[in-house]
Amino acid sequence: MPPTSRRRPPARTVFLDRALEALPLFRLSDSSEDSAVSLTTDGGGRWRVLPAPGERLPGTFDQDVYVELLRRFREAESPADGAVTFTLHAFLRSMGRRVDGRTYEQLRGALGRLERTVLESEGAWFDAKRRKHVAARFTLLSAVAIDRRRLTDRDQLALFPALASNEPGDARVVLDPHMRANIAAGHRTALLAPRYFALSSPVARRIYRLLEAVRPEQGSEWRLPLERVAELLPLAQRYPSHLQRVLQPAHEMLVTAGIVKRAEFEQAGRAWTVVYEFAPART
Repeated sequence: MPPTSRRRPPARTVFLDRALEALPLFRLSDSSEDSAVSLTTDGGGRWRVLPAPGERLPGTFDQDVYVELLRRFREAESPADGAVTFTLHAFLRSMGRRVDGRTYEQLRGALGRLERTVLESEGAWFDAKRRKHVAARFTLLSAVAIDRRRLTDRDQLALFPALASNEPGDARVVLDPHMRANIAAGHRTALLAPRYFALSSPVARRIYRLLEAVRPEQGSEWRLPLERVAELLPLAQRYPSHLQRVLQPAHEMLVTAGIVKRAEFEQAGRAWTVVYEFAPART
């Protein structure tokens, strides 16, 4: 008998473009806010996240979709064309999400936003091949195609009327070449997918992404103004007391998860600083 074929275990590690991870990408709420996210970098570059006309910016659900897409890209051994294929059902299960008509529509909407939301850099995004910060304009996904009715299931759909409008469907998405080129060039960060999805707070998930992006340059500790943290995540709150109320629960999760040894606020006069002491990296 021929040997039984074995499926590869799911990839635990996610590789992300370190240049993108250090910049704001997703609002940490799923509100209808459609104004652009903007940031001026320490080097004087300008970064903007621009929603498509009539659409909101990507939010917390979209952040998770983005991480799962990059996990699957690595699991597929980083195909040269950047294409990742999956069923919506399997994708939602991998994210730990309930699978029903509502979440199918959420996933379709998220994929569309990731394809249509424009990322604009004027000397803010680092091109690893050219080894400099460049002007660029791109989207996280360069193509999205979803077949709502899988050919293999069409003959069975009549047996399940409740699924007639919400059947899973097959998706094929193509990751943008800018992002893929940086990952291929080694300018990347590594997240542990189980650790990421175990964090119940979208704010904690974003801070985890950001900390792994800056870890190579910061050594054992990273100190930055509280208002800068708000810009990098980004957060809509601006008063120090409000920001601390949002950040404190996320900080406690990060310490409990072993991502940081310490996450604290320090005050000098009217200025507040956030201090992150890194825990040893896990692989």
